[in-house]
Amino acid sequence: MATLSHQSTPTPSAATATEASRRDELLRHILEPKPAQRPLNHTWNAIVTIAARDIMRYLRDRTFLLFSIIMPILLILGLEGPLQSNFGQAAGYSLMSFAVTGMLAMTLYQYTLQSILSLLEDRESDFTQELLIAPVSRYALIFGKILGASAVALLQGLLVLLLGIFFFGFPVSFWSLLLLIPVALLICFSGGALGVLLLSLFNSQRSANQAIPLLLFPQFFLSGIFIPMRDLPWYLDLLSKIIPMRYAVDLLRNVVYSGQPEYGKVVLEGPAINLVVVCALTLLCLVVGTILFVRSERER
Repeated sequence: MATLSHQSTPTPSAATATEASRRDELLRHILEPKPAQRPLNHTWNAIVTIAARDIMRYLRDRTFLLFSIIMPILLILGLEGPLQSNFGQAAGYSLMSFAVTGMLAMTLYQYTLQSILSLLEDRESDFTQELLIAPVSRYALIFGKILGASAVALLQGLLVLLLGIFFFGFPVSFWSLLLLIPVALLICFSGGALGVLLLSLFNSQRSANQAIPLLLFPQFFLSGIFIPMRDLPWYLDLLSKIIPMRYAVDLLRNVVYSGQPEYGKVVLEGPAINLVVVCALTLLCLVVGTILFVRSERER
């Protein structure tokens, strides 16, 4: 009588063990520098390893990967009719191209911000504590998280950009594309830096998931992502000017619409102002956020 053999499906405990094994492998990679490795090389090696971990987590999550592709398509297609019918003629330019630039900046900024908050999930599994005792700079840990999140955000942003170019006549030239790369990376780091600052305000992933939408929704409506921010009431204009995402969105439009006839109608500030504000806020949030985050981890 033949014996039937079958392959058992992975149990939750097996999945947990696999994740723990990957975590231990990552820690060994960071904690055990090569004998001839210089400190600077060891720090960079730790940054790349942490970033690669986050990228692989994204690529393994097929459900999240699928939704990250579908959602921009549905959002753009859903906005096309209402925007053009309600605001298109009054604006005097393509509001879909305007919205695509806003969505591109929003994708880069929002994803990086929320990905940095995954450190809260790592904290609950004590993974963050193990990284904090590793012989690498705290800034290397934060920079690695931001770098990994930025790489994934750039992939998502590329999808939005391709949709805009092929379906909505996105006004971008070859030189604009070249300038768009460092600007997109800066926007990613800006969102990541704000995420680092917010880390010290939350004790768990659940509290962050509840609070972050309340922080992001005002930015969606008052940063000019989908609707032009000109001729606002004075109080809304004041609120708009203190929202960080406004300057990131406007900086991206400085690049995309450079040399276009609608430039003066689309942008709110000059590129120098937007660049200075974004860089200053990024540096401030990164330094203060890292200090507060490390302090909160030491007090746990």
